[in-house]
Amino acid sequence: MHRRLFLTSVLGASAAVAGLSGCAHGSAAADTEGTATKPLADKVPTGTSLKVASYLGVQQLQFRLAKLPALPFAVSSWVNIGAGPDVINAFRAKSLDLANNAGIPPIQAHYQGFDAKIVAIDITRKPNYLFATKPGSDIRTVADFKGRKLAFSQGQAQGVVLLRALKQAGLKYDEVTLVPLTSNQFLTALQSGQVDIAPLANSQAPAYLKQYEGKGAHAIRTDVVDLLNLLWAPVSVLADPAKAAAIAAYIPQWAKGQVWQYEHPDVWNEEFYVKTQNLTLEQARGISRLANKPLFPPSWDEAVKWEQETADLLAAGGFVKKFDVSSLFDHRFESLAAKAVPAEYRR
Repeated sequence: MHRRLFLTSVLGASAAVAGLSGCAHGSAAADTEGTATKPLADKVPTGTSLKVASYLGVQQLQFRLAKLPALPFAVSSWVNIGAGPDVINAFRAKSLDLANNAGIPPIQAHYQGFDAKIVAIDITRKPNYLFATKPGSDIRTVADFKGRKLAFSQGQAQGVVLLRALKQAGLKYDEVTLVPLTSNQFLTALQSGQVDIAPLANSQAPAYLKQYEGKGAHAIRTDVVDLLNLLWAPVSVLADPAKAAAIAAYIPQWAKGQVWQYEHPDVWNEEFYVKTQNLTLEQARGISRLANKPLFPPSWDEAVKWEQETADLLAAGGFVKKFDVSSLFDHRFESLAAKAVPAEYRR
């Protein structure tokens, strides 16, 4: 598969994306010289606002249920957006200032020439994804992926989970067919037989299996993890001292919200999975049992190492060019999440 064609098909755009990419890179660089060295303001200036991603309303619900203090700035919009490619496009359009993603979207943005940086890290130790088969499949292990069609999103966590699983099984890229899709297309692709395998989030899988397990669909679990759950923002946003201060104020709330959710699974199961996602209580409890304990390390060394391994893995497949990922991290924010949570959530 031609890698440039692959990239544009995943993003859902072609020449327009390439043009925007070049323009965004140039303007961001001009706007943000010296950004990473400017100290963060101690107080958020009056009148500051941010546009914050909150996929399925998770952040607002966490903050409300945890009864966290009001943010010291206005959230002009909570944007219902989660997929990495969609977030990058929203960043470009200036309709989003801060997003919650896995480690791969910042790498993808860099490859496209868009300047953004990571401002908070949550380490995950247990797998958040499993591999689901199409109905009637005889695939039982990752080794059985050889010669099969695999749903692959280059710019999302599901993509790197798949690549790491293939590497672990000793399979080369040319031994499988990577079908370029975004994660919101995975279920349809499985149901229709367009792909043999798709990586699904633990929260997605129960509904799919409930519907298709009787028709021969099943799950394949591995120990492959996607280590990073992070917050990131365009460099042009971080260059604005007021917005940077607002992001610094948001990070502790973000960390506390995740800790609250982890410590109150029964409430979260009812209020989120049952009431908003239409899952049964039994399905919700199954998802919560697989949940990762939040971990906000005071040092980002492990995260930087992991991100470099991920970028190198993508580069080895020809999906991106090799580069030093240390440029993706804004270390001014490094300790903020860790300071906001009890010691047991720092290591």
